[in-house]
Amino acid sequence: MANVRVASIERDTAETAVRLQLNLDGSGRVQVQTGVGFFDHMLDHLGRHGLFDLTVTCRGDLHVDPHHTVEDVGLCFGQALQHALADKTGIRRYGHCILPMDETLVTAAVDLSGRPAFVWQVALPPVLLGTFPAELAEEFWRAAAHQGRFNLHVVLHHGRNTHHIIEAVFKACARALRMAVELDPRVGGVPSTKGVL
Repeated sequence: MANVRVASIERDTAETAVRLQLNLDGSGRVQVQTGVGFFDHMLDHLGRHGLFDLTVTCRGDLHVDPHHTVEDVGLCFGQALQHALADKTGIRRYGHCILPMDETLVTAAVDLSGRPAFVWQVALPPVLLGTFPAELAEEFWRAAAHQGRFNLHVVLHHGRNTHHIIEAVFKACARALRMAVELDPRVGGVPSTKGVL
């Protein structure tokens, strides 16, 4: 492969210190340590199902709550995705996945358009999974889509178990992104009539 599609992001604020490395053409090797166990579990799915090599460390104000940690890691993931894609020459651009997990069924669809848009049709009860409030799944993906400048639509068709629903969301988004970032040998330039994405 001519271009190495990797990125490293550092983000330091009064609330968090995030270090994130992303290789789009990896094999799903993941090392994550955010201090939020369930979130680490979801980031592991993101890397493994996207076939991204992903390293994340975050020191966050967990004495407040996990919100800043989850959102800021999402911001960094979106930035890393944007940087690693560079001018997006040769990518498929679009990706989608319909993913079942036991009683749950989720669809995720992606367009790496350069325009952030986020549609979330996933009703989640206000529960804690370990120390992870369920609503933070939405915050992560919103931050990633906005900073990554891509369209992301996530739809829950049905499901009862909150763990299953959020896990299906992360796996479906990972596989949709994996499809979208893949290089298509039939695409000679940027897949857009504008000539840029």
